[in-house]
Amino acid sequence: MFGYQQALSCLFPALIFASLAILKVFDVPYTYDVMLVVCLLIQWIMVKTGLETRDELKVICLFHLIGLALEIFKVNMGSWSYPQEAWTKVWGVPLYSGFMYASVASYLCQAWRRLHVQIHHWPSSWLTVPTGAAIYLNFMTHHYIADLRWVLTALLFIIFFRSAVTFRVRAITYRMPVILSFFLIGFFVWLAENIATYLGAWQYPNQREAWSMVSLGKMSSWFLLVIVSFLIVAQLKHVKSSESRGQEPPVSASD
Repeated sequence: MFGYQQALSCLFPALIFASLAILKVFDVPYTYDVMLVVCLLIQWIMVKTGLETRDELKVICLFHLIGLALEIFKVNMGSWSYPQEAWTKVWGVPLYSGFMYASVASYLCQAWRRLHVQIHHWPSSWLTVPTGAAIYLNFMTHHYIADLRWVLTALLFIIFFRSAVTFRVRAITYRMPVILSFFLIGFFVWLAENIATYLGAWQYPNQREAWSMVSLGKMSSWFLLVIVSFLIVAQLKHVKSSESRGQEPPVSASD
């Protein structure tokens, strides 16, 4: 049942992978433009059929913008590239790329809802919001100053050492340290990144001649980016819960 619920929660990224694979097999030109149409269609169908709620759509749109801004910066810094031709490129980045970040948000939102996720001992916003902003900015500032990822990682262990998530499978509730959940999601996103680069979603400099596995070091980047995603989703759900109850909920439990 846990695997089934996870599979349903991963529907958006799974459909993106399937579309990339089909386009690669049939060598369809202007892949990036076609993928933008496909992603918009997938999103429309998921909302129309109730697989995704309108509130979740708002979160996904936010992640699309955040991801697209990061992509534009990183591509123009030479971190990776989108070598194929496309009509829908902005500063070298195809617009569909934001949906790959949005698919992570889609997974988090759906898994949160399907598995009845609750957070316990969640840190105060004055700690989580600046930390999330610092992690996001470090992806850009490390090109100019020292890379602070390991400092930020150590800080995360301090901030979240008491935090845990609980989730329900059938009638049984399970508990997991929140840092472990960050790592596990980051690990599976790293696996997905290997699939995506193999299918031509984007390309790292060392993959120009032939595809090779994405460096294990990238897992730390995904670990941190998943935390940013998780923080935003948790904060939005915290605000939504406050509005629905008409009062401030305890920070130790958000649903």
